[in-house]
Amino acid sequence: MPPFAASDISRPVGRPSVDWADLALKAALPALAMLAALLIGAVMLLLLKTNPFVAYGTMISGVFGSVSGITQSLVKATPLMLVGLGICIAFRASVINIGAEGQMIAGALMATWFSLTFRAWPGWLLLPTTLVMGFLAGAAWGAIPGMLKARLAVNEILSTVMMNAIAAQLMNLLIRGLLMDRAGIAAGTYLAQSERLPEQVWLPRLVPQTMLHAGTIIAVVLAVAVYLFLWRTTIGYRIRAVGHNPDAARYAGIPVPLYQALSLTLAGGFAGLAGVMEVIGVHHRLLEGITGGYGFSGIVAALFGGLHPLGLIPASWLFGSLLVGADMMQRAMQVPSALVSTLLGLVVLFVVGSSLLSRRWALRRMITVSKPRDVEP
Repeated sequence: MPPFAASDISRPVGRPSVDWADLALKAALPALAMLAALLIGAVMLLLLKTNPFVAYGTMISGVFGSVSGITQSLVKATPLMLVGLGICIAFRASVINIGAEGQMIAGALMATWFSLTFRAWPGWLLLPTTLVMGFLAGAAWGAIPGMLKARLAVNEILSTVMMNAIAAQLMNLLIRGLLMDRAGIAAGTYLAQSERLPEQVWLPRLVPQTMLHAGTIIAVVLAVAVYLFLWRTTIGYRIRAVGHNPDAARYAGIPVPLYQALSLTLAGGFAGLAGVMEVIGVHHRLLEGITGGYGFSGIVAALFGGLHPLGLIPASWLFGSLLVGADMMQRAMQVPSALVSTLLGLVVLFVVGSSLLSRRWALRRMITVSKPRDVEP
């Protein structure tokens, strides 16, 4: 047997070295993807005889040119972050949650009903209880496709999309019936909205005369908590093990279906909490279209953050800023709303594509490193 040479040791045993090239690639690809989307958007603006420099300048100034723009981007970042946290957890278990829209609706419905039913409670009790109930409602909505996958091997993409449609129709039924504002009925307006929630359940505003509420701080704290949960607890380790290699996890005695169902349940809980934030932090009542598309945009924010809870914090703010800036550009430059939707769609397409490219790059590097090297006798 040939002697073992010191040159055969790639790195010392112990703490693994940091792969700076991989980290740089993961950080650069989403930014390059967004830049590519903006370049294509610039071509489309030129075709509409609109100066892209002026349009993008308006977009940037709309976000960073005033306190209102900055706070509004943080307001939009809050539900994106909460939905994205659920996406991160589900991804670590190798399941895909497309049902955040329905889970947001479930959380918003529960928050509305609970706070109106128990409006006599003091704020110090009603507010945290409403948050918990909204989380549980979203978790229950996410647990249904989780159990279907665990027990019947139903594809979670199909079941979560179906649950979105059910939740939307349930909300339409309730805000036009049981939860409809009685004052609107008396006035004959019959608006599809609930009664105004009691003030003791409103989230406090962080900046006066803006919509920035304390839910943003809660979302950041939860992002750190999810990171600690996934990387510093036994349950988090098992979730990641299931996602990394289900067969190996099963061989090690980890019940794979259970932890996949758990990840979908937790994802639903965070999405439900996002719905609660919109109700008690922004609108103070349940409205038709309360989700604002955050259930799908949160997936993009999670991908932009590398599907990591800590990376999701700046990614959510960046994507929220993009939403605010695009809306400002549409109003100031009088560009068609379809162009703004197309621009956002291009960002989604390129970010998802960059995520796929990053995974292929990591897989290729892993294969290269794992190839056996010739050892000289």
